[in-house]
Amino acid sequence: MDKNQKEKIDHMFYVPVAEKEDKEEKKKRKEREKRIKERQARETDPKFDLDTEIVIGMTNRNNQKKQQAKKQVINKNQRRIEKRKKRIKRIVKWTSLILIIAGGITFALVSPIFDIKEIRVEGNEQVSSETIVSLSGLAKGKNIFQYMSSNVEKQIKENPYVEQVKINRIIPNEVKITIEERQKRFSLAFLDGYVYLNSQGYLLEITNDPLDYPILQGASTPEEQIVVGNRLDTSDLEKLGTVIQIMDAAKSCELDTKVTSLDMSDKNEYSMVMESEKKTIHLGDGTNLSNKMLWVKSILEDNQGIEGDIFVNGDLNNKFKPRFRAKV
Repeated sequence: MDKNQKEKIDHMFYVPVAEKEDKEEKKKRKEREKRIKERQARETDPKFDLDTEIVIGMTNRNNQKKQQAKKQVINKNQRRIEKRKKRIKRIVKWTSLILIIAGGITFALVSPIFDIKEIRVEGNEQVSSETIVSLSGLAKGKNIFQYMSSNVEKQIKENPYVEQVKINRIIPNEVKITIEERQKRFSLAFLDGYVYLNSQGYLLEITNDPLDYPILQGASTPEEQIVVGNRLDTSDLEKLGTVIQIMDAAKSCELDTKVTSLDMSDKNEYSMVMESEKKTIHLGDGTNLSNKMLWVKSILEDNQGIEGDIFVNGDLNNKFKPRFRAKV
């Protein structure tokens, strides 16, 4: 067997064996590399150590809670600080305002700039300005702020003629007093004289002079209550309302200036006297006054200068006929 044949035979038998050994070695190497990769993969996999992951997660949550709690504490402190700052600012603001007001009041009360130099009274006719000023308690040279308007008004209203009062300070040194007076409308026979009263029944003045106001007769108000500043009692106030209606009806017929006196002793039998006409008019109650006064006017025109009585004290809507009876 020559050399070439031997090498050919060796190649046929030995080469496949060597290749087989190389393949097995390569397979082992691959398996080893695979195990190494799997180990490395397990070491780098987040699921590799569950306990470690849980611990880390809990630690992170605890850290977050601590941070949140810390932030809450910081925010709470900041809010408290801001609140304190606002409170301090508010205290400073109000304290400053109070000090400014107190300083202004002190200046106004002591400064001669605000001493009263003029007291002016308006709207008064029945009561003199001197009386109003005297009642007010005001005086020139007195500080314009050293009195209360309500007290001054109350003092002036002590005069029965004064119904309303308004006090105005005109800075720096003038006071204006505006008066609204009660107006005399009737006289009330009282003892040997008269009492003036207005339409609301206020007793304004006791006098011996009846002036030209109709005199009311037959009032039931007790004498001890006939005091200036008082009002008639309830019964007389009710009858006074009817008297005013009678006078208004007389005025509509231009007869009111002729009325000398009215008797209101009986609310069902009012009567009035017209001395210039020498007549007494019997009106009955306070109903149908406009028609009654038209009859009175007609009868007066037909019986001028004749003394007597006019009767319109019946029901004009029920066949009652007004009449005149001359004095015999």
